[in-house]
Amino acid sequence: MTYKIPVQPENSFRITLELETPAVRLDNALFDALKKQNENESLSRISKGNLKKLFTEKKVLIKGQIAKAKSSINSGITYIDILL
Repeated sequence: MTYKIPVQPENSFRITLELETPAVRLDNALFDALKKQNENESLSRISKGNLKKLFTEKKVLIKGQIAKAKSSINSGITYIDILL
């Protein structure tokens, strides 16, 4: 089975989550991944409040669709785009 990598929207930052076990909430997994990355300095220093604001402003996308903070994430690879 081949898996297509979704097209990254313009003016966005892509983070790839590689989970061995499912995550209960997207916001917690994304927050941890953003803290660990070093490609976008402002996102590596983001607060939980500012991350919540990105979700409420609908700037977090999975496969081009608006993501919700309370969504669960399956194990494996998930591509998340944050609109800048």
